[in-house]
Amino acid sequence: MKSSTGIRYWISTTNHKDIGSLYLWFSLLMFFAAGAMALVIRMELSSPGRVLVDPNFYNQMVTLHGLVMIFGAIMPALAGFANWQIPLMIGAPDMAFPRMNNFSFWLLPVGFTLMLGTLFVDGGAPNFGWTMYAPLSTTYGPPSTDYMILAIHVLGVSSILASMNIIATIINLRAPGMSYMRMPIFVWSWFITSFLLLAIMPILAGTVTMLLTDRHFGTSFFSAAGGGDPLMFQHLFWFFGHPEVYVLIMPAFGIISEVIPTFSRKPLFGARLMIYAIAAIAVLSFIVWVHHMFVTGVSVWVKIFFMFTTLLVAVPTAIKIFNWTATMYRGAITFEAPMLFSVGFLFLFTFGGLSGLMLGIVPADYQYQDTYFVVGHFHYAIVTGVYYAILAGVYYWLPKWTGRMYSQTLAAWHFWVSTIAANLTFLPMHFLGLAGMPRRIPDYAIHFADFNAVVSVGGFLFGFAQLIFVYLVVQNVWGKKGYGSVSDQVWECAKGLEWLLPSPVPHHSHDEPPLVTKASYEWD
Repeated sequence: MKSSTGIRYWISTTNHKDIGSLYLWFSLLMFFAAGAMALVIRMELSSPGRVLVDPNFYNQMVTLHGLVMIFGAIMPALAGFANWQIPLMIGAPDMAFPRMNNFSFWLLPVGFTLMLGTLFVDGGAPNFGWTMYAPLSTTYGPPSTDYMILAIHVLGVSSILASMNIIATIINLRAPGMSYMRMPIFVWSWFITSFLLLAIMPILAGTVTMLLTDRHFGTSFFSAAGGGDPLMFQHLFWFFGHPEVYVLIMPAFGIISEVIPTFSRKPLFGARLMIYAIAAIAVLSFIVWVHHMFVTGVSVWVKIFFMFTTLLVAVPTAIKIFNWTATMYRGAITFEAPMLFSVGFLFLFTFGGLSGLMLGIVPADYQYQDTYFVVGHFHYAIVTGVYYAILAGVYYWLPKWTGRMYSQTLAAWHFWVSTIAANLTFLPMHFLGLAGMPRRIPDYAIHFADFNAVVSVGGFLFGFAQLIFVYLVVQNVWGKKGYGSVSDQVWECAKGLEWLLPSPVPHHSHDEPPLVTKASYEWD
């Protein structure tokens, strides 16, 4: 039997559980790397004037923070859940292409070595923001921009290979009797997300390739002087960028849909409708991208169309919020750590969604665009949305993965400190934006100082609160002191879960076994 401790094993492993663990550990490392960049940003903005770094380095931190957090922390974490749970949930022995699964992970360290290595290139890292708008990234981009483009290609290949693997696994390796409508919601969320990734990653690859040729090969795709159009870059980027937001949130929806029914002791309300809602979100995500561009001079009829489609996306999302709430209604709820983060997700992600509706209304967007209001909205959606779902998933499945329980008291402290700090950080950003503070600036007027000081304190508190999470995970995986086996800790939690078993059809004969019909297993 192979040893599972050596470096050679971890480099060459094709076991879906080990690769899922690699994704999750890599995600944690990148989360703290991007978080350190965020703390540099918040230190600089803690008071007016130059505090810590020069403006150019500040802009480099803004660029890398966004790229590393989205592509290095959030997406690999969700891919880690997919690798761990999808084969287990559908009864597959492993992923469909184990070696490709290994390869798709190891592309990530290569890509982020290139991306973070731009900090050490002459001229510094890219300083034009994670959206890479032309001509800032073409005419004025530093030499390191080319390395960033190569890194994005590498990461894109990783995402495409992983998506193909997930789709092939779900279609071909389901256990006998595991029909599509019997698959858990988490599997469905990744099934739809994988198709979405296959559709949008080539768009990003083509866009950054056009950017590269504009920089070095004399083309003028995004140069008005050569007959191109700088706004075309924005159209192409956001045609990728907005579905990408749903690539992040839909697996998070799947995690929440697993946690809430368990700790409510009830089946998921309207499970079939939840699948349709995820599919509707995926389709609608392709026809909303111009809401990022309302101030660019597009036609009024174009603005009206994209305003209505943006508001329309809220409908399937609201269906999911309603169904989760209905699942909890009159349930035997207990608030262990996964449920705490799931309920926090419900409240705070909904708040972020409502501020998104404000941004989707054209006249209002004229005021909010490129202000800190947008930053606050986005972080409510991603941090208290996707990141909270990831934490709920880790706390939910970690005992299954390791066979050991963590301290529920420390996990509760992690939730409450994180929630207080997150609201202290992101809520004042809305007020700063409404007052007119632009984003992506290293300095600001004196009348924004008080709110920025509060935001910076909240940001540091949130960052240090995550050290509790690291302690819990490390102790659970490697620590000598345990908190008992899973069976010791969750027996009470498991009581009342009879609804997970199929209900037998009533029968009158004691000589015949109870009949279980197909309908007993399928959702209503």
